[in-house]
Parts: sequence; structure tokens; C-alpha cells
Amino acid sequence: MRHEEIMPYDKQGPKREQVEKMFDSIAPTYDRLNHTLALGIDRRWRSRAIDALKPFRPQHVLDIATGTGDFAILAAERLQPASVMGIDISQGMMDVARKKVAQRGLQNIVHFATGDCTALTMPDASVDAVTIAYGARNFADLHTALCETARVLRRGGHLMLVELTTPPRFPMKQLFWIYAHVCMPVVGRLISHDDSAYTYLPQSMAAFPQAEELAPLMRECGFAEVTYRRFTFGLSTMYLATK
Repeated sequence: MRHEEIMPYDKQGPKREQVEKMFDSIAPTYDRLNHTLALGIDRRWRSRAIDALKPFRPQHVLDIATGTGDFAILAAERLQPASVMGIDISQGMMDVARKKVAQRGLQNIVHFATGDCTALTMPDASVDAVTIAYGARNFADLHTALCETARVLRRGGHLMLVELTTPPRFPMKQLFWIYAHVCMPVVGRLISHDDSAYTYLPQSMAAFPQAEELAPLMRECGFAEVTYRRFTFGLSTMYLATK
């Protein structure tokens, strides 16, 4: 099954609407849950992914599926660009993000707006870098989203996408299956009180194009020099591509 066909809730309705409802529901506990489930390793993954953009010194950064803003904030602090725009379909998540930005005094650099990754409102060739951190598996149409990303990037600009993936080798592959299908749903349910969100997570991870499978999709949308790097036995994978 393609990842676009996996829904957070077993109901009729577009994936976009279900994803929006899910993230609005878990927004207050999202950060605590993420760090708990990833045992804090996700902070290191994010830092390593952002640092991959440092040599290119992007001045205008677009963070798609910004969520609670962690990646947008990290981009502002580590890349020191002129601006970072974070977009998301969930107002609940961005409400949390705005509070975090205010606490760090980054209001003049980091901004947020409601946006659909398949129909970006930004002009052609208007940003130097696009980041997508742990949100691509929720896209209702990955190919269209990647093509939109290429459209708003200037020539020579970079897409940095990092996503949760399933470890490819024994014994981590088997151990992760147990963790994802037994521990994740239980802990997620206890903290977020959403029965579906953390059952959906491992299902969407397993269905998302893994490593070398994603590169051809990026090339179809106008990207070259597509590389990928696995973190922590393949639990997370970073993709870097040039328009």
C-alpha cells in the first residue's frame, strides 16, 4: 500500500483533512511524545540534518510541515538566515510553534502561515533552501509536493528532507518492529489520548519510500545530485538534493 493511502483514522474523507485533525488533537503533547518515543535521539538527527545545509548559507528558508516549529527554530539559530517561513496545515501545531519562537526572541526571523504543500503560495524561485522534517510521510500527494518544492526553489537551491524510516537489517529491523507496533501505540495513547495517531505512525513509516526509492521521485521533479544518509541504524534518513 502506498503511504498516501494510509489514513490516521479509519473513516471516509481526504487524507489532508484527517492529518490536520490528528495534529490539532495531539499538538499540546506532541513535543513530549516525540522526544519520549525517540529517546531524545531525534534532537541529534535534526541538528545533523540542518548542519548539512551550512556550507550553502541559505538566506531564505522554507520549512514545510513545520509542526511545532522545532526545525524552523533550529534553522534560524544554526544557519543564521535572513528569514525562515514555516508552513503547516495544523493551526494547533503552529500555535505551539509561535509561543516557542516568542520565547527565543526570533519573531523577526521566523514566521508561520497556513499552507498546503501541494499548492504553495510562494513565487517561483523565491527561496534558497526548503526543509521537510518528519512530515513528508503525511503528504496526501508526495510527487506533487516535491514538484512544488522544486518550483519555489531558486536554481542551485537545496531540498533537505529528513524522515523516519525502518531499519533495513537484522536485528534492528526486528527489534524496531516490536517497538513500533507494541510500545509506540501504548505510550502514544497514554500521553496524547488519541488512539489512532501512534498506530498510524509506524504504518506510515513502513509505507514511505525508503532511501534509494525516494531519489527517482525527486529527480522527476527537477532535482539532481540526490544523496541520502541513514542515521542510527536506519531509524531516520536524511535526503539532500539540488535543484
